[in-house]
Amino acid sequence: MKKIIGIILAILFCRLLPVTEVCAAPEVSARAWILTEAATGQVLCEQNAREQRPMASTTKIMTTLLTLEHGDLDTAFRVDPDAIRVEGSSMGLQEGDLVTLRALCYGMLLPSGNDAANAAAVRIAGSIPDFAALMNARAQTIGMRDSHFVTPSGLEGEGHGASAYDMALLTREALRNETFRSMCCEKAKTVCFGDPPYERTLYNTNRLLTMREDVIGVKTGFTDEAGRCLVSACERDGVTLICVTLSAPDDWNDHMRLYDYGFSRVQAAALPVPEELIFPVAGGTQETVSVQPAAPVTIGAVNGRPSGIRTVIRRAPFVYAPVCEGDPLGEIVYYYQEREIASVPLLAEENVPARPAERPKRSLWERLWSPARQTP
Repeated sequence: MKKIIGIILAILFCRLLPVTEVCAAPEVSARAWILTEAATGQVLCEQNAREQRPMASTTKIMTTLLTLEHGDLDTAFRVDPDAIRVEGSSMGLQEGDLVTLRALCYGMLLPSGNDAANAAAVRIAGSIPDFAALMNARAQTIGMRDSHFVTPSGLEGEGHGASAYDMALLTREALRNETFRSMCCEKAKTVCFGDPPYERTLYNTNRLLTMREDVIGVKTGFTDEAGRCLVSACERDGVTLICVTLSAPDDWNDHMRLYDYGFSRVQAAALPVPEELIFPVAGGTQETVSVQPAAPVTIGAVNGRPSGIRTVIRRAPFVYAPVCEGDPLGEIVYYYQEREIASVPLLAEENVPARPAERPKRSLWERLWSPARQTP
């Protein structure tokens, strides 16, 4: 009898609790899709996200990232004539053109030039297959387990494909590159190339950039086999979400609806900082110095409550005086599921002068026969 009464009371208690309305995930036209929080990679919702599929020109996210990481972006060179003989979308390269890797990055990200992707690949690796090997090696470092790259452009090659989940991981990594981030959100860009080089304007194929002010690129794609593919990111109130749709007839609206859903669930949350950050000082007028992060770190957290975050303080065993206010003395590193998500320098909050050197004690003989005691 007591058990029955307990059950009844529990049911009554639950009915009295306030009900929080949760927005249901929207209908999505894509065969495979995912929505993640960019800082942590936390999945907010998905469907068939681990299924490997052709991803068309969204491949160029990887090609552009490798090109930027290669460096030497502004040295002009002549394009390989065989590399630029490729079908599909183009930035307009012709045999004999002088171009830079920086211009090729814009050519890949904005008009989705297959000629730009091939030209960059041959310039960096010497051949398309050798560049594909670089792509697959980089994919492994990112954690892309359901992907295989064959071409730098995304035109179909046997076995070329990726999962929506992997493309979200790749985009998260690419957006950490500030140059990539600034490039992929350009609606148009004037670049210089040709024989001789002259200025011309490239236009972005990503309509989301004109549909929402808070969208950050990232890359469109289409082939007959892959269908319409779209990777985008959206930033609002310090929170960035990443959306990937593969084979999506209504991709623009899919992304708009998914962002409305995602931002209804996720709010900005500052990551915690230890209350007292004090480092030992060697050779100073005081034995310790207080430090604080150079800036707060904000992530998007479900219901505004971050969880599963691990904090690590990196520093040398001792700080050596003198220390000036603002000096970087270490860093605070945040991990989510054992993956580093952010690091911030730790700066001194105060000055700590070096301790004056002590005068060595003189022996009795030195004191008796010092010049001050000698008589002329």
